[in-house]
Amino acid sequence: MSTTRVQSVAVLWQMWSRKNSVTSLSSRAFSTSLMNPSTSILMSPSPMSLDCPNLWTSGSVQPDCSSIQKYTCKHVAQILNGKAIAEEIRSGIALEVKRMKESIGQVPGLAVILVGQRRESQTYVRNKKIGSEEVGIKFMLTTLSDNCTENEVCNALQSYNENPSVHGTILQLPLPRHLDEGKILGLLTLEKDVDGFHPVNIGNLAMLGREPLFIPCTAKGCIELLLRSGIEIMGKKAVVIGKSNVVGLPTSLLLQRHHATVTIIHPHTKNPDKIAREADILITAAGVPNLVCRSWLKPGAIVVDVGTTPVEDPKCEHGYRLIGDVCFEEASKVASAITPVPGGVGPMTVAMLLYNTLQSAKLSFKFT
Repeated sequence: MSTTRVQSVAVLWQMWSRKNSVTSLSSRAFSTSLMNPSTSILMSPSPMSLDCPNLWTSGSVQPDCSSIQKYTCKHVAQILNGKAIAEEIRSGIALEVKRMKESIGQVPGLAVILVGQRRESQTYVRNKKIGSEEVGIKFMLTTLSDNCTENEVCNALQSYNENPSVHGTILQLPLPRHLDEGKILGLLTLEKDVDGFHPVNIGNLAMLGREPLFIPCTAKGCIELLLRSGIEIMGKKAVVIGKSNVVGLPTSLLLQRHHATVTIIHPHTKNPDKIAREADILITAAGVPNLVCRSWLKPGAIVVDVGTTPVEDPKCEHGYRLIGDVCFEEASKVASAITPVPGGVGPMTVAMLLYNTLQSAKLSFKFT
């Protein structure tokens, strides 16, 4: 890596560091017995089904060298096609929505509140709208200006809380700086928290013997993508870059529930490249373009790139394109498998959102 490139990445990392420094609950929401997940749609098991006693054995400390391979310059990593897998999942969801409509005359409803004009957020919301319409979920959208008041956002959220045709509500993050994100999210009804960010959902995800009502969509999408690609998680060394409430934290918690050994890298981590090179599975969600280069990867590592940063490109339909945290060309010569950006984690996130919305509607209608 050249001196200029090292300096550029260092500046981006420092910018990311600065950026990141800165209701009565129904008993029904805590009942896991009502969930009855459609196991035919997802491969991901419930977190509680993964729980087992924390018993150490002599075999627990034996080294695992199975993922260490020799790679030549001609090696090309397997592409983890999130787009294709998400299409399969959406097909299963569409069938369930159709069955619900034919049986009880109802369909799930998803509502999104979008504040401001962030390009990434607009892309995410557009994809959620398209995905909802494809599977037969009713989609509702409230758009507010960058300088809207906190009361306007709270009123929109409360309106969806009280709307019986809405089974999932999303406040598209991040919000403008003048809005209190925690306060606003605190108004969201737990039973409609299909993003899985409510403290009760995160807390239950973190604790053995507990079951969250909803698992955060990106974390769930990453795990589902790995499982459907035949990648073993149990016992592997997993490194997560980023510790945000949206991706880094829930992903690290879910990996632990799947019995991976998890390390988190954040802007204050010393020697992040050295730590990253220990990973059998590397999941990055820093939002720093090309942060992870070849030298950060162990040969044979699995690389999941959650990062998305818009870059001006007049040739693209919306005037920009998205790039990830990983130097894809370099990494694909070292990794055994890697996600593209776009077309990797993004479609999986939307698919998990639609799945969570379907499950919320099933709860509401007591539909099995």
